[in-house]
Amino acid sequence: MKKLGLVFRETLEDNIKKQLKEADSVFIIKYSKLSSPDITALRMALKVSKADLFVAKNSITRRALKESKLDNLTKFIDGPCGLVFAKGEPVDASKALYNFFREHEHLKLEGGILEDRLLEKADIEALAKLPGKDVLRAQAVMALNSPISGFVFVLKQTLNKFVYCLTQIKDKKPA
Repeated sequence: MKKLGLVFRETLEDNIKKQLKEADSVFIIKYSKLSSPDITALRMALKVSKADLFVAKNSITRRALKESKLDNLTKFIDGPCGLVFAKGEPVDASKALYNFFREHEHLKLEGGILEDRLLEKADIEALAKLPGKDVLRAQAVMALNSPISGFVFVLKQTLNKFVYCLTQIKDKKPA
């Protein structure tokens, strides 16, 4: 029969591996010197953006990352660390983290992974400054619509000039 501590560690490790598979992006933060109400506020801000903060022992986290073939993330695991699993839009989760980071100096953004791409602190900040998916879609539609609108405007002006010219000719000719 296994010891209770071993079962608990295996359960935590399995939970981390499961969340790593389900998450679209993962961010690693250091939360030392943050109070419990601050961490609760961070969890609530992340919950709005469909992300979860998960804290476990570093040895368990490292082992789960290695078994999930994410060895490059283990360099960020040092001291009190937390994993943020974003299941929805990664921009929303990074914005929530970045906004909380700006308000609380003790929170540190270490790094993360976004669709097999390693993110550093600067990458997370750049990701947080991007507009949301809906805004980007609207900008793309406007960019695609712009040449067509310009072409229609030019055709309309040509037609207006022709009508204006005919009106001037009509006004100059005697009745």
